[in-house]
Formats: sequence, C-alpha cells, structure tokens
Amino acid sequence: MANGGPVEHGYPHLDTVRASITALYKRLSYDTIHTFATSVAPADVAFADIDDLHLGAQRVAREMVRHYRLPDARMIIGFREMTHAANVELAAGPEYFIELNDRFRTHRRDIGAALAHEVMHVYLHRLDLSFPGTRDNEILTDTAATYLGAGWLLLDAFREDAASSQKLGYLTPEEFGYVLAKRALVFGEDPSIWFTSPQAYTAYTKGMAQARRDEQQPPLTAAGWAGRRRYAKDRRYAQDHHAPGSHPGVPYAFTPDTRGPLRVSFPCPTCHQRIRVPVRGRVRARCALCRTVLECDT
Repeated sequence: MANGGPVEHGYPHLDTVRASITALYKRLSYDTIHTFATSVAPADVAFADIDDLHLGAQRVAREMVRHYRLPDARMIIGFREMTHAANVELAAGPEYFIELNDRFRTHRRDIGAALAHEVMHVYLHRLDLSFPGTRDNEILTDTAATYLGAGWLLLDAFREDAASSQKLGYLTPEEFGYVLAKRALVFGEDPSIWFTSPQAYTAYTKGMAQARRDEQQPPLTAAGWAGRRRYAKDRRYAQDHHAPGSHPGVPYAFTPDTRGPLRVSFPCPTCHQRIRVPVRGRVRARCALCRTVLECDT
C-alpha cells in the first residue's frame, strides 16, 4: 500500500498479468469465468462514516464471499497497525481471519478494495491456483480479483495529487486499467461509471488503449516455429471436424472448405506435416515440406 510515497506507473508486470489471465481460463474454464459477467455493485460495498466499523466490514466481506461464490467461507475481520493494507490467514477453513490496516478505521470507503484482494486469496487458495514467488502470486491475486469483477474497487482506491498519494494492490494503476479493459471487452461492461477517483479514470483509459493495441497485433508473433506449426495443424483439424457455431462463444470459428471432394488429413511419415487427401479412392500425394510421396487407399 503506497501511502504518501511515489506510485509506480506503466506496465512493468504486463507479462505476469497476461499469464495470470491465461491461468484463470485454464483453471476455471471459459464457461465458469462467464458466470462472473456482473461486477460487484457500488451500493453493495458502500461504507458510510456513520456505519459501525466492524459490522460494516463484516457486511462487505460477506458480499465479497457471495460474489466469489464461497458459500461456506466465513471472514473474521480485525484491525491493527501494519505496513501492508491487509493480511489473510489461509487455513483449512471454513473460517478465515483477515486483518486490515488501522488506517481503514478512518478511510472506510476503501475497505471494499482491501477485502476484494484478501478474499480473492481465499478463492485462489481453494482452487489451488498460485504462482511461484510472493510477487507473482500477489499479481495473480490482483489480476484475478479485477478480471472476475471486484478489482475496479482497487483501481478506484488510487488517488494522487501534489501533496499525497494512495494506491492499493501490487499492480500499477495502468495495469489495473488494462485488466479492467480486457474484462470490459469480453463482457461489454463499462466500469468507468463507478469511479470516484479521477486518477482511476485516467489509468483506465490508458489501460484500454493498451488492450486495444493487443487486438491490433498479428497472431503468433511471439510464437516459435513449433508453435506456428501446431497452430496450423489445429486449424486444419478444426476445419475438417467442426462446424462453425457448434460451441457458442469460442474465440474462433473455422469454416470447412466445401469446394471439391471431401478431404481428410494424414501425417507425413518423414516430417509429420499433415497432408490433406480425398476421402475416397487410391491417393498419391506429395508432402509440401519434405517432398516425401505418400500412397494410400482412403
């Protein structure tokens, strides 16, 4: 938690952020992630100064538990002096103890942001999803909380002026904006309407610009020879075996080539490149890569 000190900007953790989003899809699946299409509503985590401190913190923690779908997790909230914003004890459950920085006694509007991060620790702990090293694991937690609909609170807690600054989480403001933009492009959601911090809105617009640049990059630019060959093989397989639209929401839909006779693919015995040949009849084909001649009956 930056409190009055300099706030780091830019995209120093972008590779880890992208790896975190990929890990979420691998662990949760596309369908499960789309059950988080609705973000935490501002009214559900609102915290007025007249609210009881401990009862209000418990209420916001229960809302985070509900949002992350942790039905049997109970959060016990306490406050003490510490360097970091918060800390959670990851035990076997069902009770988890969360300690919040004493600063939140008077900055109650940001309690929801701190709990979004800490309850996500519990969620990832139960999923058994983690990255090696404290730094990368904290970046995974921030990214997961943001991509699954609660992290806009973390970005909204960012405030900076000539006299003071505050930022929660391990991502930079622009990286929080980037993850929020990635989520917005997937779910058609505009989180900027919830921001109370003008600096958060600026960071979100910068993150959206970075996310848009990602979409303009040609595919497989970072892939090696083997990755491009594997992609070409999978694409040909999809063209031969899957009709478009058979899996709604998948990022790609390939249309099989219906011109001419129906064809199937065989591996070249020398280089294993797939060779497409007609389904019926005696076939004599030549591999385009190594020029090996393949003869077979189909």
